[in-house]
This record gives sequence, C-alpha cells and structure tokens, in this order.
Amino acid sequence: MYKYIGCGLSNIYLENGYNFRDTSYGKAVSIADAEGLHKAIGVHIIENRPKLSGAEFRFLRKEMDMSQSSFGNMFELQGQTVAIWEKAGKIPRFADLIIRTVYLENIINENPKISQFINRLNEMDKKAKRRVVFKETDRGWVPKVA
Repeated sequence: MYKYIGCGLSNIYLENGYNFRDTSYGKAVSIADAEGLHKAIGVHIIENRPKLSGAEFRFLRKEMDMSQSSFGNMFELQGQTVAIWEKAGKIPRFADLIIRTVYLENIINENPKISQFINRLNEMDKKAKRRVVFKETDRGWVPKVA
C-alpha cells in the first residue's frame, strides 16, 4: 500500500495503479491515471463525508482550479476568509454545500455552464491583480492594462 500525499489529504492510500521509478533526484512515484484517481477521491468526499474538513474543501476547490479569492468572490468574501476556513477546518455549511454542488456539476457532470462560471471567476480574480499603467495622451490620461 502506498500513502498518497500528492492530493493534500492525509488518509488516502493506493492499493495499486502506481509504480516506483528511480530518478536522478531519488525514488519517484508515477500514478497511472492521476486524473481518474482525483475524480474518484472527489466523488468519495462529496458522497461520504457528512462535513468537509479544511483539507477536503481545499482538495475540491483546487481540483476545479479555483483560487481562494475566486471562491470567496462568489459571496463577496476575501480569499483570506477561505484560507482561514481551510486552515482551521471549520467550513461554513453554505460553503460546504456550494462546493459539493459546483464540484459535482463541473467535474463529474462536466456541465459547461458551470465550467464557464468558474473560468469567469478565475479571470475576474486575475484581472483584479493586474497592474494598470496610465499613459498621458493628447486626450488626457488613459489606462493600459499591463
């Protein structure tokens, strides 16, 4: 049995589907179908855990490529609030229900509208962090996104 820590969860073990190989940096593990494994872990979490731990919440969020800020923006919360939930392991009930639903529709049901929604949230998060450069022109100052 191999304790799979690559997913960020401390209770995941693999019976098979992996190989050890030697690299110039030492021994490495190769997972045959990491994407399928992560989907199986996600489904297990949303169907079998009555209340998500901080690590489980983070796993589901990261599997959807959502930043803490992106998730928080859905509810006008700071990304730091989501970070505190994940670190303390105290996920509010509404966030628990939302992430399960969004994960199910996005990853399992592959709902394109949910994927577009998540992409839009991530883009908004990126735009909020972009540097804005202003240039003086004959029409006055104009912003230019860098």
